[in-house]
Amino acid sequence: MKKSAAIGKNLQLDAEETSILEAFESGELRSAGLSPEAVLKYQSYAEATFRKDARINIRLSSRDLKSLQKRALEEGIPYQTLISSVLHKYVEGRLQEN
Repeated sequence: MKKSAAIGKNLQLDAEETSILEAFESGELRSAGLSPEAVLKYQSYAEATFRKDARINIRLSSRDLKSLQKRALEEGIPYQTLISSVLHKYVEGRLQEN
C-alpha cells in the first residue's frame, strides 16, 4: 500500500496537501535541514511531550470530553494524547489563543 493511501485513511487531505505529500514521497521535495541546535531543541520538546511518568484523574463535562474526542479523531491521535499535548503547550507558554 502506498504511504499516501495509508495516511489518507486517518486524515482528510485537500488537493494541495495531497499534491505536496505525493511530491515528497516521489522524491521531488527534500528537507531543507535544521541546525544541530534546532534538532536538539525539537528533540527535547518531543521527549518532554511523550514522557509519561505521572498519572492524574480529571473530571470534565461530557460535552467537553466529546468535543476533545472529536478533535482528536480529526487529528488522528488518541484523545488522551491531545489533552496531554495541550496541557504541555500551556505550561511551556506556547499555547496561544485565537
